[in-house]
Amino acid sequence: MSNYAELKKAKLMKELCLVEKNPDSLMALAPEFCSGKKSPFDYLKHLEHLFDEREPHIMAFCPEPQNRFERLRNDLDNLIKFYPDPLSRPPLFGIPVGIKDIFHVDGFPTRAGSRLPPVVIGGPEAAVVTKLKRSGALIMGMTVPVEFSNYSPGPTRNPYNLEHTPGGSSSGSAAAVAAGLCPLALGTQTVGSVIRPAAFCGIVGVKPTFGRIPMDGIIPLAPSLDHVGFFTSDIEGAMLAASILIENWKPTTGHETLICGIPEGPYLERADEEARNQFKQVCDLLGEAGVQLKYIKMFENFEEIIEYGDKLCEAEFAIVHHDWFRKYSDLYSEGNRQAILRGQKVDSDTLEKCRAHRETLRNELIDIMVQHNLSAFLAPAAPGPAPKGIDTVGDWVMNQPWSHTGLPVVTVPSGVSKEGLPLGLQIIGGWMDDERLLNLAKHLAELQDSQL
Repeated sequence: MSNYAELKKAKLMKELCLVEKNPDSLMALAPEFCSGKKSPFDYLKHLEHLFDEREPHIMAFCPEPQNRFERLRNDLDNLIKFYPDPLSRPPLFGIPVGIKDIFHVDGFPTRAGSRLPPVVIGGPEAAVVTKLKRSGALIMGMTVPVEFSNYSPGPTRNPYNLEHTPGGSSSGSAAAVAAGLCPLALGTQTVGSVIRPAAFCGIVGVKPTFGRIPMDGIIPLAPSLDHVGFFTSDIEGAMLAASILIENWKPTTGHETLICGIPEGPYLERADEEARNQFKQVCDLLGEAGVQLKYIKMFENFEEIIEYGDKLCEAEFAIVHHDWFRKYSDLYSEGNRQAILRGQKVDSDTLEKCRAHRETLRNELIDIMVQHNLSAFLAPAAPGPAPKGIDTVGDWVMNQPWSHTGLPVVTVPSGVSKEGLPLGLQIIGGWMDDERLLNLAKHLAELQDSQL
């Protein structure tokens, strides 16, 4: 490459790596749009400029045959006609939302990052998407996923460094929010597909308790493990989104004595040295701010936990894709083809043992929380920063036990690596205790920021 080309690339990288420190957040925009103090049309104009500047390089969204922003302006026109009185407007009025392309959305083909015909894998609109629309949200578009949320990443790049992965499988949703292309995006997590990309992209990711956001109208990966999750630029926005999207939300306020568990042993050792050192620094800061930290030996059988989780995921993946794979096996990526073939070898007795193990481990974690009076567990959100290259989405291992058991998780930004890539703090709450977890996450994020 010539010196000129190198300089040009460096300049482009510098521009695109300057992710807005304070992008228009969900919590800042939503009340302004509802009250009429800020025009959603003006915001769409700003987004269109930003989209033209960044999206060709980040590639967070699936292409549309029509003009995306003409469609959005028409949708907003119709929304304003339906809600002319600001006092009647729903909480997400005029907010553009990115939707991972495994959710069915009326008017959009579902491709799931695959080569299978959309007409084959399509279906009725996802319940959570309908809820977003009823809350006043606009569909910004479908975001790029890993093929069927499992293997074979798409073209999406990390806004902090275009040579690195944004994580996955909710790649486009995380990158879109990080780049300021939408203030809210939906994703899914079976093992690490919300929490890890949120950490890699320096934003907030939420994986609620298993089942608290319905999976209706979404192509599953492994139904026993799949969660709907979402991304925002800050914790306040995440709390607003949670109050709308999570079933039977009961807000909680106030602070409590924070007692957080640190899982010592083979689990924590799976993080690289830089991530462990940075995690220790964050824990030390929180300890200095008054958080009680309890270092607990746990996950001594961590390799067994991984084995059970892998078998459960691949066995259910094979079941989900049984009919499609029989007819369209040649259209699957090699990684997903092999995963299905492995899953087909898992017999029904082993599958039931894997499902039972999930319940047993969940109960063990609940017991540990009760025994030690824990508010939450803390852990690195990923083994390290986003790896270089876009052929991988990074290792999910730090997310595995929490997804396997279905406990709610929030990740918040917690610093940067030596290369300037984001790192995240994973905060894990009690079963069905999402409201408390979001409140705790907000408090921990504030304490962390106050100590930096």
